[in-house]
Amino acid sequence: MSSRSRDLLKMVAIIAVAFAGGLGFASAVNLPRPGRAETLSALKYVNQTPAAVPTADGVLPSFADIAQRVRPSVVYVQTQTKVSGNQAPGMPPGFQFFFGPYQQHPRIPRIEHASGSGFIVSPDGYILTNNHVVAGADQVKVTLFDNRVFTARVVGRDPNTDIAVIKIDATGLTPLPLGNSDEARVGDWVLAIGNPLNFQFTVTAGIVSAKGRRLDGLLDPNDRYQIQDYIQTDAAINPGNSGGPLVNMQGQAIGINAAIASQTGYYEGYGFAVPINLARKVMNDLIATGHVERAVLGVAIREVTPVDAQAVGLSKIQGVVVSAYSGEDSPARKAGIQLGDVIVALDDTAVTHVAQLQTMVGFRRPGDLVHVTVVRSGGHEQTFNVRLAAAPDSVQMASAGGSGGGDSASADAASNKLGITVQSLSPQDAAHVSADLRGPVVSDVQEDGPSYGQLVAAGPGSSPDVVLKVDGARTRTVEEFEHAVAQLKKGDIATLIVANLGDQATGPRLVRVLVR
Repeated sequence: MSSRSRDLLKMVAIIAVAFAGGLGFASAVNLPRPGRAETLSALKYVNQTPAAVPTADGVLPSFADIAQRVRPSVVYVQTQTKVSGNQAPGMPPGFQFFFGPYQQHPRIPRIEHASGSGFIVSPDGYILTNNHVVAGADQVKVTLFDNRVFTARVVGRDPNTDIAVIKIDATGLTPLPLGNSDEARVGDWVLAIGNPLNFQFTVTAGIVSAKGRRLDGLLDPNDRYQIQDYIQTDAAINPGNSGGPLVNMQGQAIGINAAIASQTGYYEGYGFAVPINLARKVMNDLIATGHVERAVLGVAIREVTPVDAQAVGLSKIQGVVVSAYSGEDSPARKAGIQLGDVIVALDDTAVTHVAQLQTMVGFRRPGDLVHVTVVRSGGHEQTFNVRLAAAPDSVQMASAGGSGGGDSASADAASNKLGITVQSLSPQDAAHVSADLRGPVVSDVQEDGPSYGQLVAAGPGSSPDVVLKVDGARTRTVEEFEHAVAQLKKGDIATLIVANLGDQATGPRLVRVLVR
């Protein structure tokens, strides 16, 4: 692996959630839910068209004008959590080191204190924040800009979008208007407001640096239903900013500050915010029912590559590739969508990237009928009617034991053409794998080869892929694999159907490789 690649992987691995001093505490506050009248009142308010900061002769207000209006809506969130060890519950592997140094030392053994941000969205006390700010907390306290302190209850949380709603019983509150994140443009000025590093009610300025960002370093490998569609900004965000608003020049929240890209745990140039349009939908569900009803197509998807575009005859390298089904009951599978299809539109709206499609489907309800337009091999465009299903509340992922011990027979042809080496499936693994998921195990992936980053090889801490098909030919053995690869020519696009031994619940997925 090159030095540059290692540095990039290191950066992604330590993308730090701009946590509020503590990450991943699961909600333990369980107080009575509000009445229906109170809920409907809150929903009516937060879905009104927001008022903008007044302008004079078309000139945008100063940062000071916006800060003066917005700061009373931003709150300081403090949590207290009982823990049984040094690691907070639910913390993703690899993140403990980066969060630990910034948590306050427990005042009482087995008690941890953390802090973050949030902002008021209704006059009756509903507050938006990040899931990782309040998850698992035994006690949540909210300090207002006027220094009043209230105990809050957790209304609901959604780990898949890192959104949470909490509620305080208070009067004289100043709600923050919610804007339209879809209208935010790269280059627009924004303000980030929150409580970084325990400096309460801090304002920083920057621009929208990018939209539709996906942060693979924050993905939970055990959760297929996470939605990542971050707004990137160079407004300074630090630990403690989590849950605070990203505000446009009209004084409206267009995002919820959630993460930073950093090798130190502190601000190094870029922060990331959850778009408010996505947060609003999640918030409405949490206020109304306490949980989120999420619709799914029932497929695993990835970004289109130049190889995909060439394979199906796309004129532009954009769209979303269907790489696997969620199971036999996948709505997309039932409707006729095939592995390898490139989704280019949903209900006549062009689809360009993964985060966009995730968000578009996420705004729908289970049972909704959507029209999915795909392009498949030969440049054929087809539209399918798909009835969306409900995402399960939790995803149980199968795990497999070690994959070593197989015969060492390798495929030199594959090593040359696909940049991989395979070996026979060991008897130990074969005993735990169904017949339709048996095939040669990927034992090595060349770092400079065409399969690098797409296939997983056997190794310490990793479950390898098995190759089930090559260009439609079933490959149950190394010999069948070698025969199929021998038919490939340089410049061909090989379509592989593979499955991972440690993720059998997901099922097979499609991979395209440019033969060298």
